[in-house]
Amino acid sequence: MAIRMYSTQWCSDCWRAKKFLREQGIEFTEIDIENDDRAAELVMHHNDGKRRVPTFDVDGEFYGNPNIPELARILGVAI
Repeated sequence: MAIRMYSTQWCSDCWRAKKFLREQGIEFTEIDIENDDRAAELVMHHNDGKRRVPTFDVDGEFYGNPNIPELARILGVAI
């Protein structure tokens, strides 16, 4: 499973999601949309023009700011 997390450094929801992923031992690639204009455009494309973070790309499916239980469901992780 390929997971990309689009985030910003100041986002508390991003911090929580990263903590959850690390605790679960789930590998992911983090992309800071404040340092990558193409990534910011991609996030806005998948979130009705909003820079919603975290946004996850999981095997080509995009999810804008899922809460932890929803993220666990998306990734097939029991919590």
